[in-house]
Amino acid sequence: MIHGTSRTKVPGPLLFLFVVLIGLFLITPGDAAPNRPSQKKRFFVVSSYHREYNWSIETNDGFCAAMLRWKYFDNKDQIAEFTKNDFVETSRSVIKKMWMDSKRKKSKQEKAAATAQISKSIKEFNPDILLLGDDEAAEFVGGRHLDYKLPAVFWGLNHNPAKYGLVDRPDRPGHNVTGVYQSGYHAESARMLKNIVPGIRSFAILSDETPSGRSNLKAVEYMTRKGDFPLKLVESVATNDSDTWKSKALELQQKVDAFYIAQYSGLKDRNGKPVPDLETAAWYVSHIRIPEFAGFKFRVEEGMLCAADDSGYNQAYEAVAMAHDILANGANLATYPTRAPKRGKLVANRERARILGIRLTEDMKIEEYVENILPRDGGRR
Repeated sequence: MIHGTSRTKVPGPLLFLFVVLIGLFLITPGDAAPNRPSQKKRFFVVSSYHREYNWSIETNDGFCAAMLRWKYFDNKDQIAEFTKNDFVETSRSVIKKMWMDSKRKKSKQEKAAATAQISKSIKEFNPDILLLGDDEAAEFVGGRHLDYKLPAVFWGLNHNPAKYGLVDRPDRPGHNVTGVYQSGYHAESARMLKNIVPGIRSFAILSDETPSGRSNLKAVEYMTRKGDFPLKLVESVATNDSDTWKSKALELQQKVDAFYIAQYSGLKDRNGKPVPDLETAAWYVSHIRIPEFAGFKFRVEEGMLCAADDSGYNQAYEAVAMAHDILANGANLATYPTRAPKRGKLVANRERARILGIRLTEDMKIEEYVENILPRDGGRR
């Protein structure tokens, strides 16, 4: 037994402060409360497609603009860093992006492998929210994370947000997933074309056999059957074979007044190699001498005559707005209705009009002009 020792009594407030300080020192970032306002929010973004695809460029622009608007990016330099590297850490967030490349990798085995790799990265990254760009990311990655605690927001789903079982109803999703879908402005695009070329009466659809292509083709076919379309549909083409797509375009331009360009991103050559969009567009504008309408501005940039734009920029921007509402305000995904953003602009290509001998005038109510056709080997970056 040791005698003669004395114990100094630590005042209660000092002891409490000491314990708090030790606790703060020992806590690691991973142990911090997930809803603590000062913690950086972690965003994991999955794109269905590939970096060079013009729709991907558009959606990335909208995503980054919204992230800057809600201060998850500090400045435009961080936008450039994220766009280049698919990763950036800012004062308020950590953002990572991965690509499924589903326009060029189409087999079930390839999609399953991409889904497994992305899901592994999601688990390692431990995000606060998952953003899913377009149908394949929503179907495969979203489906794998359905009813998890992790909230997920999609953009770019074609027409029906309930078709992959991620939501019960568009107005009341019922799970951990909500988002933004494409309503499609097909009839508006057709009316725009008739306003530019009043004499057209009939058209054919040119599409590939991708989910996007089939969805747009079926939507237009449905509207024509109901009598809700301003042109008569003569024939629909849906194929991933580039040679067949081209030969049908050459054949049908002798039978119809115009084409509706539903999609051509899934075309492959006779060796099974994907054909770049701009290569298909360059062939098309060089060989087809009737006017066409599409559903997207980026197709007009590639050489198509006109479109009522179902804007990729607006799709991703709205998805970030929803994600911010969920993270900042605790919005309940199960009752958070899906929505379609407003239409983009009525866009026309002056160079394509010149090639076709069409004069564009003010009374056609065109809201935006594209002056040139994107070069065969080019893009916007």
